[in-house]
Amino acid sequence: MTAPAASSLDTVAVAAEDPGREQPWADLGLKADEYQSIREILGRRPTSSELAMYSVMWSEHCSYKSTKVHLKQFGEIPQETPAGKMLAGIGENAGVIDVGQGYAVTFKVESHNHPSFVEPYQGAATGVGGIVRDILAMGARPVAVMDPLRFGPLDAPDTRRVLPGIVAGVGGYGNCLGLPNIGGEAVFDSTYLGNPLVNALCVGVLRHEDLHLAKASGAGNQVVLYGARTGGDGIGGVSILASETFEDTGPAKRPAVQVGDPFMEKLLIECTLELFAAGVVAGIQDLGGAGLSCATSELASAGDGGMHVELDRVPLRDSTLAPEEILMSESQERMMAVVEPADVEAFMAICAKWDVEAVVVGEVTDTGRLEIDWHGERVVDVPPRSVAHDGPTYHRPYARPDSQDTLQADGAEALPRPASGDELRETLLRLAASPNLCDKSWITDQYDRYVRGNTVLAQPSDSGMIRIDESTNLGVAVSTDCNGRFALLDPYAGAQLALAESYRNVATGGAVPLAISDCLNFGSPEDPGVMWQFAEACRGLKDACLELGIPVTGGNVSLYNQTGETAILPTPVVAVLGVIDDVTRRTPSAWASVEGDQVGDRVFLLGETREELSGSEWAHVVHGHLGGLPPVVDLAGEKRLAELLHEASRLQSGLLTSAHDLADGGLAQALVESSLHHMCGVRVSVEGDPFVALFSESAGRVLVTVAEGDGDRLVELAGRHGVPVSELGTTGGDALVVDELFAVNLLELRSTWMATLPAAMA
Repeated sequence: MTAPAASSLDTVAVAAEDPGREQPWADLGLKADEYQSIREILGRRPTSSELAMYSVMWSEHCSYKSTKVHLKQFGEIPQETPAGKMLAGIGENAGVIDVGQGYAVTFKVESHNHPSFVEPYQGAATGVGGIVRDILAMGARPVAVMDPLRFGPLDAPDTRRVLPGIVAGVGGYGNCLGLPNIGGEAVFDSTYLGNPLVNALCVGVLRHEDLHLAKASGAGNQVVLYGARTGGDGIGGVSILASETFEDTGPAKRPAVQVGDPFMEKLLIECTLELFAAGVVAGIQDLGGAGLSCATSELASAGDGGMHVELDRVPLRDSTLAPEEILMSESQERMMAVVEPADVEAFMAICAKWDVEAVVVGEVTDTGRLEIDWHGERVVDVPPRSVAHDGPTYHRPYARPDSQDTLQADGAEALPRPASGDELRETLLRLAASPNLCDKSWITDQYDRYVRGNTVLAQPSDSGMIRIDESTNLGVAVSTDCNGRFALLDPYAGAQLALAESYRNVATGGAVPLAISDCLNFGSPEDPGVMWQFAEACRGLKDACLELGIPVTGGNVSLYNQTGETAILPTPVVAVLGVIDDVTRRTPSAWASVEGDQVGDRVFLLGETREELSGSEWAHVVHGHLGGLPPVVDLAGEKRLAELLHEASRLQSGLLTSAHDLADGGLAQALVESSLHHMCGVRVSVEGDPFVALFSESAGRVLVTVAEGDGDRLVELAGRHGVPVSELGTTGGDALVVDELFAVNLLELRSTWMATLPAAMA
């Protein structure tokens, strides 16, 4: 959205003398009471430039005005835990956590949903670029990215439009930066039709002493804008676009989507890291949502409280831009640094070396005001905190929907089930070919997963793992997860199940879970039912973090994710980061192949299987059914399971030859994926109802294998940790066999599993 240019420059002096001028506050997304609050803060009407700043900074996307009353409970979680120490947390560009040996890791997940519907390639690409700069701004080198994605039905025409563009945008930008894409998700559901979710995560590594924060301190210090020039792309951008619902015919507001240049970003990364190493940066902020409005107000507010900026010094790609447009532009690949006067020359020299344009646009002051001039005329004079931090706080009404009881009462127990071996076989194949469970290599093959040479685990492993020190093999693992169907059935339990699954996926590789970042994707906050979902999800995450002993380092909220009256499934995506002290001891997600007459590994199931089929992939795919209660959450059990998996990876000569989380599709899908990874079959027997054993989605379970002689060691270890264990069978052969019920040749299984996405995108 472009802010209307005034016929003559609207200065602070003019605003004081012309209080009655009509202003387009509603067109800029402000409510009447918000506009009145701005007038009260300033003691006059705002100038057009001030109005532009407040409109983007008080948007839902930037101010969290509908959600911060619920998010504040994350502050109740201890920031220091037995697992790791927080060095920077909520409120910074990204959370930073100590991982030992003098290293820290910063990670964060954010959304770029609505821009990716409007312009799939650039929306997704600039989502990657923005999260990478958040990590860079903490003083870290970005080392990996991930992309949790959600789409409408795979066979829907609009999915064929948005999916290829989004995947190409994620891959194109990340590949050009030389960052491996080590994980993520691709989930399909009708509620995401017209409102896909593009969440982007980045991980960065730094030494403790290299930590940088976003603040402008020290009167007289210079404010330097460096990177790409400012253009008309993304004016208002995600800050306004993400704060409105979509209509059936498209987005209600379509501001220009940002245009990314990954090669400029690569130069910006290397330039910034050299600036850090040279010690010439006193404070730093990336320019993402709300552009210069955000960078100037947040830096000033977090520092000594004052800044003066000469806006006409900002390098432009379009000389016709009005000052309010410059302040609202979300052009990519830009950073703002605070530099001591004695260091400016060295700062500029490093920028010149990397061919990165840099200009001193202002200085830090002790006035307590953010003052911005345009060609010698004052166009902004505001208290910076009122822009950056003291925006409106809404206590939106929320209530459990009347329909929730009916939804939860409609469980999957009465749905017709497969009974014979042939029916179970057909169900396994049908689920393996379904959009949510099929092979995703059509997507992941467009990403470079191994660039930089430190990728230890990547898709399709349960978690991504990166080595961060080549001499000691210290590494970190990351996973992102969320089952939106479970969150709809019970948002409190659904959020905890998302955390538990991500926690478990990190543990299967042998890493110790340390901290979480979240990306909370929901419908309109103006719907009391949606706000109830959000409040319950936050409460669930807080309680789960307290029980598991891990902090929330930061994250993102994305609201208004709905088309017309149809809200998306509540989708609280949870990313868990864990540390592993030696990546050479990681546990793979699939068993190894068995040659000739060799004895295969023994297959065990850790955890308890219950009849939990409501919200399952089976109910969704076979019956189109959604109702009932999600699986039971046992956080104490998840913690014991994770401790077992970690200890098993550290035992002399190792114990587990593979470990694979059970989640969507249950045991059947875990057997499918573990068999196809190295085209090595398996023969298992199941106890009780074979349908429940194969397709239940009970949480807290992991499929593991051990060498033929190590079964007793595993049983002893499981008993010591209080984790149920049962032996299922052995690996080997060229088929997936469930004794006395059915067998599926692996070639047939692979053909079925791999065909779905290529056929849909052909």
